[in-house]
Amino acid sequence: MTFVTQPMRRIENLNMSAREKKATKPTVRKKKRHKNVEHPLSSGLIFSNRELGWLNFNLRVLAEVEDNKNPLLERVKFLSISSSNLDEFFMKRVGGLKRHVAYGVSTKSSDSQTPEMQLAMIMNHLQPMLKRQKEAYELLVKELKIEGCEIACYKDLKETEKKHLKEYFNQNVFPVLTPLSVDSGHPFPFISNLSTSLGVSLLNPNNSDEKLFARVKIPRVINQWIQVDGTKKWIHVVDLIRAHLPDLFPSMKVVGHVLFRVSRNADSDREEEDVEDLLAMIEEELRQRRFAEIVRIEFGECTDLWTKEFLMSQLELKEEDIFPMSAEFDLADFGAITNLLIWPDHKYPLWSPVVPSALLGEPTSSIFEAIRKSDILLHHPFESFASSVERLIRDAAHDPDVLAIKMTLYRTGDNSPFIKALILAAEEGKQVVCLIELKARFDEERNIYWAQELENAGVHVVYGVVGLKTHAKTALIVRKEFDRVRCYAHVGTGNYNAATSRFYTDMGLLTCDDRITQELVEFFNYLTGKSLKQDYQHLVLAPVNMFNKMKELIQRERDHAKAGKPSLIMAKFNNMEENDISMALYDASQNKVPIHLIVRGFCCLRPNVKDVSETIQVQSTIGRFLEHSRIFYFRNGQENPVDGDFYIGSADWMYRNLHARVESLCPVYDKHAKEKLWGILQLYWNDTQQTWVMKSDASYEKKKAAEAEPGVQAELMRLAVTHQNITEDDIHHRSQA
Repeated sequence: MTFVTQPMRRIENLNMSAREKKATKPTVRKKKRHKNVEHPLSSGLIFSNRELGWLNFNLRVLAEVEDNKNPLLERVKFLSISSSNLDEFFMKRVGGLKRHVAYGVSTKSSDSQTPEMQLAMIMNHLQPMLKRQKEAYELLVKELKIEGCEIACYKDLKETEKKHLKEYFNQNVFPVLTPLSVDSGHPFPFISNLSTSLGVSLLNPNNSDEKLFARVKIPRVINQWIQVDGTKKWIHVVDLIRAHLPDLFPSMKVVGHVLFRVSRNADSDREEEDVEDLLAMIEEELRQRRFAEIVRIEFGECTDLWTKEFLMSQLELKEEDIFPMSAEFDLADFGAITNLLIWPDHKYPLWSPVVPSALLGEPTSSIFEAIRKSDILLHHPFESFASSVERLIRDAAHDPDVLAIKMTLYRTGDNSPFIKALILAAEEGKQVVCLIELKARFDEERNIYWAQELENAGVHVVYGVVGLKTHAKTALIVRKEFDRVRCYAHVGTGNYNAATSRFYTDMGLLTCDDRITQELVEFFNYLTGKSLKQDYQHLVLAPVNMFNKMKELIQRERDHAKAGKPSLIMAKFNNMEENDISMALYDASQNKVPIHLIVRGFCCLRPNVKDVSETIQVQSTIGRFLEHSRIFYFRNGQENPVDGDFYIGSADWMYRNLHARVESLCPVYDKHAKEKLWGILQLYWNDTQQTWVMKSDASYEKKKAAEAEPGVQAELMRLAVTHQNITEDDIHHRSQA
């Protein structure tokens, strides 16, 4: 059976929030929309479910917890990460689905599932995952004890140990606690998102017939882990507070308690088009998020069923909203204990990124001179972010010949060196423009703060294109030189964030190639002004030309294969969910184009389906560094594969990236940079230690490891040191000396 593809309108699905649907209208509404087409195979056979794909990704993270080849404390961190991932999944994905059900939205996902059907599938897949989380936690607690760290229960401690903890509680915890009771004069308290609390049932000795409810929130401002004096035992602050509940309610009888934690919906349905004051709108949305509907309540130990039932009644929750806690505290806290244990043998070896060889000149040498010699391709965290990207912006701020600095900031982190550099540049009289994306989910408050700080310093701050989230990672520096005004650029795959640059894998290109920089000037005019330029010849930008360009490149490989020329598509990115791109890949596959996709997270395309995608293979790499780089390769009929076309940038092959966000991909023209990218792709594709293979039923299995081989990330670290022995730490020590 031959599967004939046709232009296909994206199947309307719940992978897109109401806000994202609205956000696409300014760009998409004028385009001709194709009707759904009938396919010989059902959509359930050619597309997998996004939500289950996401849960499968978290199972791969959980597998790192269970893999005893990983250091013990790193496995503890992976368990913490898997728990935090589930928090975000409930807030964004489950919250969005529940809102669709409540609003009566019945449109189906790409694999033909209604919102109700998807929620049912999610719940079926969650139960085994939660069971594995609990078992992993219990195993880690045993292994920690063997190594000399006992996660203890207060009730099992000696009396002398309890006496010490009593003093600690009175001095450090008791003053911070605020018990809130519920009665005719005290309404039921607001339960904030992701807060852990103890619900307490009380009896007044003078009125023993009526139970009272009180809530004690576990404060985050105090230490969550407490070492028992003179021992190797640690207890969580929840356990300490629970043991001293009577101290919070003198003369009252504590009947029982229940530990609980709520997750609220973070899937906004606020419509952004025509909003005049985006800053005010985002601030209001943050306020509203605190009061969003609850999508999950987790219960720990319960010693009085009335307390649990009272909570369910007051919060208006149903049985399907209840989930067990895997531990008697927020599992996200588990990772924090690894910072309290000085156990280097149970952590990954320390890694200091190497300084790129092209930037190793004398301390007084100019980074601009190095970039003029040739493009510099960066691979973080194997190569230093601080000695390259941070240095570029810092040097530009100080350089008297720099006329202007323009940047896009999505997630920049606290105490950002980029913010400091931009403020300095503005104070030096340079033209400084910064686009700050206020809608970066869960980073909105930080970005609002930095936007205001930059404006106060004289930086021209803009908030992007109305209705579109700006996700591009670009910086442009305009410099007056002896012969002309020249532009320098950085185009990257990751955020301008010093902290995450040390544990996310990302690519970046430093260039002064006029073909790229002149179009970046036009791109910033699009972001800050009203430029409607469409005819970009080099940059690939969403929502301007990226979707059509990606389809054209895929179809070009199909045509090369038909003509008997060499063809190959390789792509490495985070998530895959764009039906038209999938259909184009299916078409290419049916014409025998080899397609190798390295997709870290979920992938809604199905590989190895007979007569549909037999030449498509999908892999996923999980390791100590979060895979975040985005690389796209098309062989373009070249005999030497390195002569093919390479792109790096900010976009995944997802509907939101190609249609509802501002994204950038940059071509890589430099031959040495191409060779480097080709080598990186081959290392990832051939890895046997950290890589999972997706099967046609959308499940994953780990590659059979060759024992003697290092994982791909370890090999990239080894190669970085082999090629260049100077590290960030070396530079730091020399500067201190």
